Amino acid sequence: MKMVRKKQKAKIIPHKVPAEEQNPMERRSNFKEVSLGYTEVTAVKEAMRCLNCSRPQCIERCPVHVPVPQFIRAIKEGRFKEAIDKIKEVNLLPGVCGRVCPQEDQCEKSCILGKKYEPVAIGRLERFAADREMQYCRRSVSELPVSTGKKVAIVGSGPSGLSCAYELAGLGYKVTIFEALHEPGGVLLYGIPEFRLPKKIVAREVQSLRDMGVEIITNAVVGKLVTVDGIMEDFDACFIGTGAGFPRFMGIEGENLNGVYSANEFLTRVNLMRAYEFPEYDTPVKKGNRVAVVGGGNVAMDAVRTAIRIGAKDAIIIYRRSMFELPAREEEVHHAREEGVRFELCIKPVRIIGRDGWVSAIECIRMDLCEMDESGRRRPRPIKGSEFLMPVDVVITAVGTNANPLVTQSTELLSVNKRGYIIVDEETGRTGTRGVYAGGDIVTGSATVISAMGAGRKAAKSIHTYLNGD
Repeated sequence: MKMVRKKQKAKIIPHKVPAEEQNPMERRSNFKEVSLGYTEVTAVKEAMRCLNCSRPQCIERCPVHVPVPQFIRAIKEGRFKEAIDKIKEVNLLPGVCGRVCPQEDQCEKSCILGKKYEPVAIGRLERFAADREMQYCRRSVSELPVSTGKKVAIVGSGPSGLSCAYELAGLGYKVTIFEALHEPGGVLLYGIPEFRLPKKIVAREVQSLRDMGVEIITNAVVGKLVTVDGIMEDFDACFIGTGAGFPRFMGIEGENLNGVYSANEFLTRVNLMRAYEFPEYDTPVKKGNRVAVVGGGNVAMDAVRTAIRIGAKDAIIIYRRSMFELPAREEEVHHAREEGVRFELCIKPVRIIGRDGWVSAIECIRMDLCEMDESGRRRPRPIKGSEFLMPVDVVITAVGTNANPLVTQSTELLSVNKRGYIIVDEETGRTGTRGVYAGGDIVTGSATVISAMGAGRKAAKSIHTYLNGD
């Protein structure tokens, strides 16, 4: 009688395969990337954790619908070139998204494996595929369709603008991007530090667009040098993706003192203008000994970790709620604590104190957390008589941003809501002005890189439909 052997199930590795990182005490004094990523061996090992679900939910949770199971399967089988090609069918910026996307709240949150164990490290695998392509210089430009003869303008070269341009160039349109700063990339360049997102990654992804024939005009401030209405005289359609980079302050006494920065200004000076290399680059920024960053989001983490790298001996996060409510990514908080950032929680600044025109201290009040508010977090309330002084010489406010009114105020028939964000049709990204579309943070307020890319991609499809007379 012939014995039938039962097929053994592969043993599931419960935890993600870790990626190597720089030592915290070393990295706090340099701007090199913190995470060193996967090797081929560790990437394949992590890819083996994927269950190859018959009904994968990770794709739907991704705003641009990256075919996650297909590219992971390609990595698992050592077909690395196929993996990156599969991602780039829908995502121009895999090297960016693999580093800065909050996968834990998107694709990885829906991973079936995550119901019992840690989910598959989708973000790390996406980064591996992009980095390997860069390492071996295997970037290739697919054959573009015949030109439609129609022209589309993109205002802003951030994630939504780049994504929209990528889709439209692939459909045969002549695309021109207008960028206000001297280098393209938007928030990817000025807002995210080198140690989280190296500039060469952004430059490579932008070059992919140029290879597709996209023209990028820098130092072009739309709303000043030219208006959207003026652009529409020469173009068949326009997409506005200017983001929400207008700084927001706390509205307290002392914010006009020297040594007070918005996170936008501080990060732009260091990231884009390379103030950390002063005097080689003539963009100074005050390098405080005791730096307080007000806020608890990812921008606050970027600012406080940057302050450490340019010389702060004591870098402090001031946040009015507890660590439980802190909105920053868990990974960024973990890295900040490893690097020596001090978290002062359940306190709120009420006044900034100066000496001879410069910041010398910040006065705070302790907060009590009470009932839930509309955001689902406990509402903070000041505790009477609990004020105290904290000596600091630099204060950075990272309490959110607003829409820059430059484009909206200079464009006729463009409707905005009470906060200054452009009103669009949610399904198409169409504004009230014929042929003009918008998406990303200028519509939603501050959100994620990948959600802005999803908005740009959706608008591109609508523009294509519009220009074809449908």
